[in-house]
Amino acid sequence: MFYRENGQFKTSYLTDQQIFPVSQDRIAMWLLLIVGFVVLPAFASDYFFRAVLIPFLVLSLAAIGLNILVGYCGQISLGTGAFMAIGAYAAFNLHARFPGMPLLVSLIGGGLCATVFGVFFGIPSLRIRGLYLAVATLAAQFFTDWFTNRVAWVTNNSSSGSVSVGTLNFLGITLDTPMEKYVFCLSVVVVFALLAKNLVRSAIGREWMAIRDMDVAAAVIGIRPVFAKLSAFAVSSFIIGVAGALWGFIHLGAWEPAAFSIDKSFQLLFMVIIGGLGSIVGSFFGAAFMVLLPLLLNYVPHWFGLPLSTATASHLEHMIFGALIVFFLIVEPHGLARLWQTARQKLRVWPFPH
Repeated sequence: MFYRENGQFKTSYLTDQQIFPVSQDRIAMWLLLIVGFVVLPAFASDYFFRAVLIPFLVLSLAAIGLNILVGYCGQISLGTGAFMAIGAYAAFNLHARFPGMPLLVSLIGGGLCATVFGVFFGIPSLRIRGLYLAVATLAAQFFTDWFTNRVAWVTNNSSSGSVSVGTLNFLGITLDTPMEKYVFCLSVVVVFALLAKNLVRSAIGREWMAIRDMDVAAAVIGIRPVFAKLSAFAVSSFIIGVAGALWGFIHLGAWEPAAFSIDKSFQLLFMVIIGGLGSIVGSFFGAAFMVLLPLLLNYVPHWFGLPLSTATASHLEHMIFGALIVFFLIVEPHGLARLWQTARQKLRVWPFPH
């Protein structure tokens, strides 16, 4: 009874096309932003910032980028870790070779380099699809692993192969504490999530979805497959590249090529499948699930007096991920986002059965 649209009249196209047409959704979103920007920085601990909130935000951003390519455009990609690595190493080189380079410029530069890389490896999507395209994007992962391990220039001639970033500054503010890094990540994720949501609702977003549903029919009605597919690769790679730079700069601080291995690509793909293909909010659900499940497996058994070893918890984590992927692919292909949408729809008509 508290989630109804009675009395909420739309008198213009702008009000009818807004992202949150129901006023309760707008109020909930503002409350969520207040909690994120005000309440959590005031009360959360440094461990909670480092272990939960910052990884959740960065993985959510990477999942949004992958969801644009896989969920909205229907192009399978197994090279997400490679795009993250390109963004991270490009941002590192900009930051290290140009003293005084603003942090935001380095992040955007990393995203642009990942865009070029993504478009190059997206060219095969013009001729192949499905499993063949997945193998082509997997080649990007193998090439990046070789490139970052063998070319010393990428790591600024580091003898160990690992790189590290120094002090981070944004608009004259030094990002020293985990709370400051969290607020910076949250600001970036909010901006990119808003841009991505508006982009998929625009004409180019409708072209992506038309290509996803039936590319031959889309070409017949005048949609250019070349532009639609390569633009999806470009936008997706840019967002993933920025996420990779944030993962290296904000979350890790120092990293080596193994931080962006093929495991990261599969992790993000699982995240999108569980959260919901073709859904921005599903990217957040998938990232939350991916971050919270290992923590729950570590803490919940101890609460019930059933301590698990680290190896057992790791095996259980992989087993649960595999079981849930099979479950969602069979029962609910649209993931947690679809379950959330169904719950919202039931609240709108409760207590009536229709």
